[in-house]
Amino acid sequence: MTDIDQMIRKRAYQLWEEAGRPEGRSEEFWFHAQAEVHTRRAAEVRTAGRKEMTAPPKDWDIVDEQSDESFPASDPPGNY
Repeated sequence: MTDIDQMIRKRAYQLWEEAGRPEGRSEEFWFHAQAEVHTRRAAEVRTAGRKEMTAPPKDWDIVDEQSDESFPASDPPGNY
């Protein structure tokens, strides 16, 4: 089981308890929790830069740096 699955399971259980532990609605709570967890995770954005990466690439140049800093903007960096 992945970390995300465990987060979803925990949140679904919380939602189920908050709703008074109703029977027969496990899928409803699972999907609600899944949406919450994925929305929260999508909002997590790391600080730009090679130093902030957990596994930075070995060949990192100025274009990579500027692309990383401009993400998720729609426009590419000026020297691209």
